[in-house]
Amino acid sequence: MAAAPTREALTSLYTSMLRTSQSFSSYNFRHYFVRKTKDSFKAMETEKDTLKLSTMYNDAVKEHAVLKRSAIVNQLYGGWRLAVETEGQEGIRERGDN
Repeated sequence: MAAAPTREALTSLYTSMLRTSQSFSSYNFRHYFVRKTKDSFKAMETEKDTLKLSTMYNDAVKEHAVLKRSAIVNQLYGGWRLAVETEGQEGIRERGDN
C-alpha cells in the first residue's frame, strides 16, 4: 500500500505548479493552467483514499514536469500581447514599436 504524500509535499507542489503556470507568456495558456492547477488540487484536498491520493500526486508531479517544459517553449515563442493584458504595461515596448 502506497503512503499518502505529506501536506508539505502537496503544498510545495501546488505552489511550484502555480508559479510555473504564471510563467507562461501567453495570457490564455497562463490562465488556463492556473485554473487547471487549482481545480486538480481542490480534488486532491477532498480525497480520503490514500492510494488514490498518492496516484493523483504522482500524476501531478509528472504533469508539473510537462508544464515546466511547455512554459519554456511558450516563453521562447510567445506571440503578441492581447488587449486584455494592457494593465500596467504602458512603458513596455513591443515588436514593431519605433
